[in-house]
Amino acid sequence: MSKTVVVGMSGGVDSSVAAWLLKKEGYRVIGVTMQIWQDEEPEAMEAEGGCCGLSAVEDARRVAAALEIPYYVMNFKKEFREHVMDYFAREYREGRTPNPCIACNRYVKWEALLARSIAIGADYIATGHYARVERLPSGRFALRQSVTAAKDQTYALYNLTQEQLARTLMPVGAYHKEAIRKMAEDLGLPVANKPDSQEICFIPDHDYAAFLDRYTGSPMPEGNFVDLEGNVLGRHKGISHYTVGQRKGLNLAMGHPVFVVKIRPETNEVVIGNGQDVYTSRVYCNKINWMSVDGLHGRDMEVTAKIRYNHKGQTCVIREAGDDLVECVFAEPVRAAAPGQAAVFYRDDYVVGGGTII
Repeated sequence: MSKTVVVGMSGGVDSSVAAWLLKKEGYRVIGVTMQIWQDEEPEAMEAEGGCCGLSAVEDARRVAAALEIPYYVMNFKKEFREHVMDYFAREYREGRTPNPCIACNRYVKWEALLARSIAIGADYIATGHYARVERLPSGRFALRQSVTAAKDQTYALYNLTQEQLARTLMPVGAYHKEAIRKMAEDLGLPVANKPDSQEICFIPDHDYAAFLDRYTGSPMPEGNFVDLEGNVLGRHKGISHYTVGQRKGLNLAMGHPVFVVKIRPETNEVVIGNGQDVYTSRVYCNKINWMSVDGLHGRDMEVTAKIRYNHKGQTCVIREAGDDLVECVFAEPVRAAAPGQAAVFYRDDYVVGGGTII
């Protein structure tokens, strides 16, 4: 009897082709779009871009009809608000730089969708992410980087658990993007040339600070820009407007380029420094999720670490620095390791694990 897989369909080309590839492999495929937008007004739902909007549902429905697979829309509004939007607002207000896609992947696209998929009798869930799931000789499951380095999405998936990976299929990770588009064109899928979504889906205009003011109902108070010695340099618009490493939008006439070095929510200060002040050789992470290994067990390990999604990666040694605490010592200093972002560790194309930069 063929296995059943629920494919998370965003209305984009990658998840559409993922569904077709799995059907071709003999799986019983069910298409599901996750309803996560918070506003029921049609205009608002249409405005929500990326994998959230009303157009995503219509595109996914048309693809499912073309592939002749059953298709459903499932409501995950509560989970998305709690695990993604609330988290996003809380992190920014506490002076950190969150990554909502990582939270969405871990708690909504996997935890919530997987539980509901199992409840309806599915064996697996699948997505159109550019990553590969492999079982290692040790028996552990790990993510392997996509064959398309430029499109690799393992960074945003480092937090998946062993139980989740054991029930996950990611068929497009074995292909280049151009090949995926060609398949969609050959199949005549209506989304073959649809552009990739780039923005945070619930903030399509990229104005994080304005979203936070609206969402929380209380604008962040202004405060002081200070230098590393504590001298006041000027006034800032509220800490949610800034992130470590930022240069633009500071409006400080210093006569030379300056950057955000640190954010201090407890004193409502944004610390300003020179270019070299945003580099560090030592980064600490907590909330560790191990993937290809089950921990360091007291040993040091050399890895390549990425400290943000578009970071190329840098050689470093990781070691235990306490309970649920890892120290990363980089061979060369890294720029703008922002608290709240993830540090993800790789060896030989595989995700070793990762954690949240503190």
